[in-house]
Formats: sequence, C-alpha cells, structure tokens
Amino acid sequence: MMTVLTLEHFAERINETFIAASDGNAAFVLKEVQPLPSATLEGLMRKPFSLLFHHSSPILFSQKIFQMQHEAFGEVGIFLVPVARDSHGFLYQAVFN
Repeated sequence: MMTVLTLEHFAERINETFIAASDGNAAFVLKEVQPLPSATLEGLMRKPFSLLFHHSSPILFSQKIFQMQHEAFGEVGIFLVPVARDSHGFLYQAVFN
C-alpha cells in the first residue's frame, strides 16, 4: 500500500536535496514547507500543504511530474510548477491537497 505523504514527512527535510534522476540528475533543494488552508470536507487523506524547491540552473523546466529520489522516501512523483526566478536559478512549487 502506498504511503500518503504529509507535511510532517517533508518538514524534517528542509535544505535537503531531492534528485530528479530522469531529468539529468537535476538537484532540487527543499526550501519551504507550508500548511495551506484546510477545507472542511470530511475524509481528507491529509491536510493540504505546499513545498517550495530551488533548482540552481539557468535552464527552466516546464511544469510536470518529476520522479524525485530521496534517501528518506525512495522515489516519489512530485508535480512541480515553476513560480519564480532568482539570481541563482528557479523556484518550483508543489501543492498537496
């Protein structure tokens, strides 16, 4: 059975690197983990949250599911959307709800 990832799984991983092996071993550093407003729907599998990753490259990836590898999770698909650029690369956001 697949584990449902929650905010708590990622909160301990800030500043750790996730590797997108199928994208040339691109390194994404987890910079932020934030809770999101929770809907009042019953039966939710988890409380909503967002992740913000930084990728130090001048190359912009389009939004898609990245197969991320991390020692704590193994391989997990995370849908990332580019949301900002800084002087060192791009920021990508994932939303779990």
